Amino acid sequence: MRHLIPFMKRPPLVSVLRLGGMIASGARIGAFNDAGMAPLIERAFRRGKPDAVALLINSPGGSPAQSSLIAARIRRLAEEKEVKVYAFVEDLAASGGYWLATAADEIWLDRNSIVGSIGVISASFGFHEFLGRHGVERRVYTAGKAKGMLDPFRPEDPTDVKRLKELQKQIHASFIEQVKERRGDRLDGTTDLFTGDIWVGEKAVEVGLADGIGHATAKMKEVYGDKVRLRIYGQKRSLFQRLGAQVLGEAAAAFEERSLYSRFGL
Repeated sequence: MRHLIPFMKRPPLVSVLRLGGMIASGARIGAFNDAGMAPLIERAFRRGKPDAVALLINSPGGSPAQSSLIAARIRRLAEEKEVKVYAFVEDLAASGGYWLATAADEIWLDRNSIVGSIGVISASFGFHEFLGRHGVERRVYTAGKAKGMLDPFRPEDPTDVKRLKELQKQIHASFIEQVKERRGDRLDGTTDLFTGDIWVGEKAVEVGLADGIGHATAKMKEVYGDKVRLRIYGQKRSLFQRLGAQVLGEAAAAFEERSLYSRFGL
């Protein structure tokens, strides 16, 4: 009935947006990306004229481009709607996960949260010796000398590695620029924060990667009062996924995600 009485002031509203899992393009099970999150992000900022948006982040990272796109969307809407954004890190906001956290005006952690890993990584395998031992001959035909770069079925080419490192430097520089722009003078100028290293809880606060220790519900009540309303937004799994119709794909995605988290001891 409150909405029928125009002069009654409604309690503050905070949209709570969950960003969990690895960040990857395409319709990959267990992952999220800009296209998939766009409708939720838009609703979180527009529905009910929220006083703030709280991001619940638990991600080991993934695609730099998708991380950048999601963060840019959040910032655009925050500025358009003049809504403050808070990030609350659960287990982990590393690499692309931390890129997402920088979209917030304030970043809050649990004492055991891991943040950082501001760097770029590429990983692969080399199978050329395995093929040779089993008498398999690989045939590849390309137009363009770089078209077969980093082919895992050929011996590693120093020229390919050099080119890859050049590309990584460009992405790393973009990541560093994002962190410096969003965190500004809160960053500890005496510590090299861009080596790919990670920090936990209070130490992350000390070096300026976060603003303090605090959890979403308690912090939002502290800022907006005990009557604050929390409206939660999160991705829903399809009926086929819930029924296990994509068991093999889900198992592969789970293995990949598990390997990402294991890099941080989780």
